[in-house]
Amino acid sequence: MGNLIKVLTRDIDNNGGNFFLDFENAQPSQSETAVWEEVNQVLTEARVILDDLQTYRGAGEEIRQAIQSPGVERVQEKAWSSVVPLVAKLKTFYEFSQKLESSLLRLLVVLTCSGSTPTQHLEQKQALARQFAHILHFTLRFDELKMTNPAIQNDFSYYRRTISRMRINNLSGDAGSEVNNELANRMSLFYASSTPMLKTLSDATSKFVSDNPDVPIENTTDCLSTMACVCKVMLETPEYRSRFTSEETVLFCLRVMVGVIILYDHVHPAGAFVKTSNIDVLIAVVSETVTCIGDVAPCRYTTKHLNDEATSKQIRSMLQTN
Repeated sequence: MGNLIKVLTRDIDNNGGNFFLDFENAQPSQSETAVWEEVNQVLTEARVILDDLQTYRGAGEEIRQAIQSPGVERVQEKAWSSVVPLVAKLKTFYEFSQKLESSLLRLLVVLTCSGSTPTQHLEQKQALARQFAHILHFTLRFDELKMTNPAIQNDFSYYRRTISRMRINNLSGDAGSEVNNELANRMSLFYASSTPMLKTLSDATSKFVSDNPDVPIENTTDCLSTMACVCKVMLETPEYRSRFTSEETVLFCLRVMVGVIILYDHVHPAGAFVKTSNIDVLIAVVSETVTCIGDVAPCRYTTKHLNDEATSKQIRSMLQTN
């Protein structure tokens, strides 16, 4: 196992990844409490967001009838009254992505600061590392649900078309809605992405690196690769895996690995898929993740370097397979 760890972590600190990160029960120390409480508020709301997204049914039938009966005011009003509260939900989802971004950046500041190695940060600040992992897990779950629900974009497209028509006819297009034109434009860009939450966090992580030149880029890339290594080692080590109290933690670890690989791919100049990458040897785990969660879309649509010439054909083929 020691040799495996050295291969996994390459030039990261010697024993990187060889510890149990308690994703189920880690509690904050006194030094972690302030940040933990801030992020915990967002993660508490995240559960509500997922519940709302899972139950999002859309106004497809009302929209279909409105399109078929453009001159029937009663039908038009019914479609509009159905769509407006749904768009309010979509607005809540979008605004939550900004809260999630802020929480991610808050955690990155703590987990990448100088003075400790990536392993020391993750091992000694397990409650914050756990929150970082939960953000990634939520992000993949959100995007999985969004991608399989075409009603989201259909509802919003109908809303925007109707608003535009109302303005042309000098009607009050914003009545009953808190989504002004500027916000609608930003929401359109958000929902146009196949994986909007992952794109938000990937862009935020890249911006974190560019906005903090005093923090060596290796602090961020090593934090991400070490997190991936920790997940992989826990899954492969019977002693660690036996400490999971739920089989769901296995899927949790797999999703977290996918998330950190994607963030790493955006931050590292050469990406995650070249042979010199600290987590190149972890990419194969994505095939297991695909088997478990049934979706390669996050890597296919959100990675930055997957289609580079330096990426092996085997990896490209694996992540482009349905």
